[in-house]
Amino acid sequence: MNPREFLEFLHMAEQLKCRKRHCVNPDGETESVAEHCWRTALMADLLREEFPEVDMDRVISMCLHHDMGEAVTGDIPVFQKTKGDENREEDAISELLSALPQRQKERLEALFAEMSARQTPEARLYKALDQLEALISHNESALDTWLPLEYDLQRTYALEETAFHPFLRALRQAVLRDTEDKIASGL
Repeated sequence: MNPREFLEFLHMAEQLKCRKRHCVNPDGETESVAEHCWRTALMADLLREEFPEVDMDRVISMCLHHDMGEAVTGDIPVFQKTKGDENREEDAISELLSALPQRQKERLEALFAEMSARQTPEARLYKALDQLEALISHNESALDTWLPLEYDLQRTYALEETAFHPFLRALRQAVLRDTEDKIASGL
């Protein structure tokens, strides 16, 4: 990759810092897509010892890149996203990756295909962490920022994606306890 290609891709990726998600952080600011991706990658890095059989560098790469299309489309909450939205995001990813040199493009295309198929331990772990991070962030938001449907979503989201591993099941249960405590507190 030459320096100009590198800079052009970074300029496109910069939009992830500007694109806002549905979740509001504890300071009352709407979080960015980049903030979500960063903390998801941080979670993966911190869990290396819990998943020694997994290529955690690959998981971290998935966490960093998974919402790349949102640099173009913006974030659409899971409870509003349609198949058409998913197709637009896939097109945006293809467009963004087309700006990269062939080797980088092929590597990331393979990574996105792996994430989409969710057949590898790495892809399954990335997806579980992606969803858990959203739940954790939501628990950190003030309760008055929650939509009515989010009460049930906080209780049911990511149950299937975390079921494959004991640590993830335990983490999901801890997040659920935090959700119930938050709801009970009214804060």
